[in-house]
Amino acid sequence: MSLFTDARAVIAGGVNSPVRAFASVGGEPVFFKRARGSRFEAEDGREFIDYVGSWGPMILGHAHPEVLETVVATAQDGLSFGAPCVLETRIAEKICAMLPAVDKVRMVSSGTEATMSAIRLARGHTGRDKIVKFEGCYHGHSDSLLIKAGSGALTLGVPSSPGVPAGLAEHTITLPFNEIDAVKAAFAELGGDIACVIVEPIAGNMNMVPPVDGFHETLREECTKAGALLIFDEVMTGFRVARGCAQAVLGIEPDITTLGKVIGGGMPAAAYGGNAEVMASIAPDGPVYQAGTLSGNPVAMAAGLKTLELIDNDDFWAELGGKTEKLVNGLAQAAQDAGIPVAVEHLGGMFGLVFTGDGPVRTYAQVAAADIERFKAFFHGMLAEGVYMAPSAFEAGFVSIAHSDDDLDETIAAAARVFDNLQ
Repeated sequence: MSLFTDARAVIAGGVNSPVRAFASVGGEPVFFKRARGSRFEAEDGREFIDYVGSWGPMILGHAHPEVLETVVATAQDGLSFGAPCVLETRIAEKICAMLPAVDKVRMVSSGTEATMSAIRLARGHTGRDKIVKFEGCYHGHSDSLLIKAGSGALTLGVPSSPGVPAGLAEHTITLPFNEIDAVKAAFAELGGDIACVIVEPIAGNMNMVPPVDGFHETLREECTKAGALLIFDEVMTGFRVARGCAQAVLGIEPDITTLGKVIGGGMPAAAYGGNAEVMASIAPDGPVYQAGTLSGNPVAMAAGLKTLELIDNDDFWAELGGKTEKLVNGLAQAAQDAGIPVAVEHLGGMFGLVFTGDGPVRTYAQVAAADIERFKAFFHGMLAEGVYMAPSAFEAGFVSIAHSDDDLDETIAAAARVFDNLQ
């Protein structure tokens, strides 16, 4: 009996989030018992250099001593209050100080909760029902966001999961990511009915796909003209790609920003925030209802605040960006030396690796057409080498400040061996 078999007996699918099951790469998932710095230790004693980082939060590395110390000290005073605590205010102050587009925030417990609440806020604030999202962008598993495109750009969408009411599809417009003309066409036809546009400013759930020039500028212009709200889903990119998130890199101010992952420091925490006028629509100030029993949990707030304090300096970002650049350049060179076509992207502590010669990758179609079988072989080859990458060809990777030059050199050398075996 394997650990996965044991898990499948009592946990639906054996995992608590589908990608962890290794379904897209084959084999059984590795079960971990300990993490420190850049490394995982599996239940069977194997050690791995980790480039998943709990899917992004561990920007300082696992079990950072200052974060751990803060968490333990906070936990000594209680695990949950269900009532206001000063730590909520302090992390909100920190987020608002680091993001000029955010005047006020509301803390929640997950990225899905943040995006779901942001869309409800946009609908309530504007009095409109329709939303625009983009193919290949993932915003959590709430019903409105599990709608895929129909047969044409402006046709009714289709629920992408059983359990999602078909009626929601008529309010969800799914457009191709990075196609400016499609955005203009949608607003020309339906602009007066659109409550919001939600987008990953740099897509990270179809691997890492940056925007083309003018894409986000068009979103901003069309939303402003139509009276719709622009939502940047920065659950992944927030404080991961830059000190001021992706919006600072792009020079675009959204109306609402969703955050998660890094702001929890490894604990379950997320947030949505925006300008004071929009946020005034949230109860108890306004009519749009949202609540959460564990929102603002003091232990999570402490972990997130300490993380934000430790990354809020230019030296940190220069060092992190340098590490990521070294890794990505090394992987690209190793692939080239082996004659394996790959396209790479990186920014801050986030990177992408797509097995295609059709680069740079800027569309979901390019990712979907990549060599998935070669990725599977690469993933398992790296796993055998002691390097843990995301178990999906459609996920970005993450570097932490804890990754040493030796870690990066070891990873690049391992990749070179694996690429050679892929020929």
